[in-house]
Amino acid sequence: MSARRRRATATAIGRADVFAALGDETRLRIVARLCRGGPASIKNLTEGSGVTRQAVTKHLRILESAGLVRTTRQGRASSWQLLPGGLAEARASLDRISAQWDVALERLRAFVEPS
Repeated sequence: MSARRRRATATAIGRADVFAALGDETRLRIVARLCRGGPASIKNLTEGSGVTRQAVTKHLRILESAGLVRTTRQGRASSWQLLPGGLAEARASLDRISAQWDVALERLRAFVEPS
């Protein structure tokens, strides 16, 4: 396998973590909340969600390992914030996949509907 292909595979695997993290409804709601409201404590993220603090913490750790959020501590308080770079990388991946599909569909159209 070429070095270029190994890098592409490693990058795709890294992005798979992002998509897996975003594939859970609770985690997607947490990301949406952080997008709308900015940094928040676990208490704030839990309020009105119907999810326990323990569960929210577990979901935040998964989002953190995917590079989507980070925590900062000030004294005893922790605040979670969105890392927009992870979402930007995911969007760039989807844009590339979309472009590849467009090319493939155009080839199929040209094959099916010869001029």
